[in-house]
Amino acid sequence: MGRTEAHVALNGFEGTVTVNEPVLRYPGNPILTCHDVNKVWGTDSRLYTYTVHNAGMAKVTDANGQNQTIMLFRSHIADGRSVVGKAVSDNGLDGWTVDPRPFLLPATENDLYAEGVAINSVIESEAGGVEDIRVNPVGSGLYVLTYSAYHEQIPDRVKVMIAVTKDFKTVVRYGPISQQDMRNVVIFPEPDRNKRWIALLRPNDKGRETSGSGHTGGSFAEICAGFAPGPTGPWEIGDVVMRSGHGPSAFQAKIGPGAPPIRTRYGWLNIFHGVRSTMAGNPYTLGVAFHDLEDPANPSKIRISAKPLLMPSASDCIVRETDYVHVPNVVFSCGALTGKDDTVAIYYGGNDTVMNVGLANIQILNEMCNVFRFNPLTGKHLSVKRTGPR
Repeated sequence: MGRTEAHVALNGFEGTVTVNEPVLRYPGNPILTCHDVNKVWGTDSRLYTYTVHNAGMAKVTDANGQNQTIMLFRSHIADGRSVVGKAVSDNGLDGWTVDPRPFLLPATENDLYAEGVAINSVIESEAGGVEDIRVNPVGSGLYVLTYSAYHEQIPDRVKVMIAVTKDFKTVVRYGPISQQDMRNVVIFPEPDRNKRWIALLRPNDKGRETSGSGHTGGSFAEICAGFAPGPTGPWEIGDVVMRSGHGPSAFQAKIGPGAPPIRTRYGWLNIFHGVRSTMAGNPYTLGVAFHDLEDPANPSKIRISAKPLLMPSASDCIVRETDYVHVPNVVFSCGALTGKDDTVAIYYGGNDTVMNVGLANIQILNEMCNVFRFNPLTGKHLSVKRTGPR
């Protein structure tokens, strides 16, 4: 075995992580809740919110040269739909300042659109709410936002939309990444050696888009690669690169992309989510994988850990006694940011209700993918060794 423990640190919060406990939870969790947001939005009853979770993240430098962390969080508002809000912190841990109005609401004709976008179709697709945004840095100070949009009338009809921002103030919508229903799209921050941009995406059940039902039930068991000549598309859906639905895995029932990939010396770090069916429900966990830097869409070059990175605990959803809790036993990440000395800050929602942060170490994550390695397409364990007599 290689390294089994390592140090992590972020702006005064520090400690040790191990292969057994790879994430150090911040003792100040949750870092943002509905109560924090309602202090700002609450004067408008239509924006009164019950949750703050599943946030896309970015590190930026402001006009004064100061580093800031931007959080684009999802909130359920009073009418049941989801919107995206914005909060900013100087240290990525506390002192979050919430913008007075949501960052992204369901589309209207007054929003900005790229040339050629079918505006009425986007408005119809987003009328049921927007959620689970990912912030994908693609160079030149440009960020591609990928987010789920729900239809207002057709139950569970969901498409992933693309938008672009440079300043996290002005947003230009580009419409759906595909006409096929899907969720959870992340984009690699640079093109591959063939100058193709690559995404990881999770289409919903094959055939649903032609069945007429619009429902998105089923196993959601495959992550596919997407390919495009530029980060805003047009995108084509390629082959499966990761698959669940096998064995006693924590990812047995569902799988999907989480945070946008991060370049490391071990490969592209992919923090994803998975679901296991149990007698007591369907807990969501976080998993970890590394993709080849030169050939990230090749499943034979993906190293994935059978051991989860993070499993839900009571500490992940600390709320007031009278607070609404949306979905029990869930940890879900839409964003992670690198720090000094191989530290990775993982921002994650707890029970689809509050926002948390935990620290991991890239060396430990790499070791997990070596010690607990299994085939990403079949679930066959590749590194199991007997430790006792036969």
